[in-house]
Amino acid sequence: MDNTQLQNLLMERAHTMPNKARRVAEYLLAHMREASFRSIGDIADELNVSKAQLVRVAQMLGFSGYAELKSCLQNAILEQVNPAALLARAVSTGDSLPEGIYEAERVNLDDTLAQLSPDNIDAFCDMLKAANNVYCVGWGISALVMELMQMRLAVLGCKVQLVQRSTLSLWEQTRSIKKGDLVLVCELPSYAVEVTEAVELARGNGANVVTITDSAAAPVCRFADLSFFVAANSPTFGSSTIGPIFLTHVLTSAYAVSLGDEAKQMFEVQANFLHDERIFHPIFGLKY
Repeated sequence: MDNTQLQNLLMERAHTMPNKARRVAEYLLAHMREASFRSIGDIADELNVSKAQLVRVAQMLGFSGYAELKSCLQNAILEQVNPAALLARAVSTGDSLPEGIYEAERVNLDDTLAQLSPDNIDAFCDMLKAANNVYCVGWGISALVMELMQMRLAVLGCKVQLVQRSTLSLWEQTRSIKKGDLVLVCELPSYAVEVTEAVELARGNGANVVTITDSAAAPVCRFADLSFFVAANSPTFGSSTIGPIFLTHVLTSAYAVSLGDEAKQMFEVQANFLHDERIFHPIFGLKY
């Protein structure tokens, strides 16, 4: 059963169910990704129903039990981020690829912006100012987002380090993180066990954690003091980085504004560096 078939099944059956069961079905429909990762106990607690109620709903939908329903949810979510399936869908539709990508990215930007709150942006800036050291953690395409974050924070004078898989594992690189430090982690599907374990270790050592993910279902969110959510849908590759990069642009810009004169001085130092003719060609309009 693919994602569309599962959604249609939930919509068709939900309106025929008793109130409590319908509430469960509506939750599953609206939070498919979260439900695919969370335990039956977590979902039962959130909805204030019994585990047996979740099993009954699964059976009403035609599954043998909740485990089979959860497996179907996971397969549906994996289909959404599977590059081969996405490419096949793009080929079969015959639509204009540039227009399709543009529309998907426009929606990603709109959705990412809609999930931003001024209070969370202020909290992010306060946490940066209070941190002794900042660590930007990411793996795969998420590391690209964190590399931009690390670069911009470094320009603003933060003691910041990029943590990505290299000769050392993420766990080895994060085990020295301690109380007073701040971990910024981007985690887009597929979610990596090593990233989760590294963030859990840093959190256990007393560090604060800020997560940038596409869903509250991302395992790293369990250890977050502050979470930002982005839209990262793509008509071809598994996840887009446009929404996360936009969020990084907003957060680092907000931090620069909050620093005031201090940021201005940092930008002046950076401007002098960019006009060093031993490094850069002397052309008009150099930007970093």
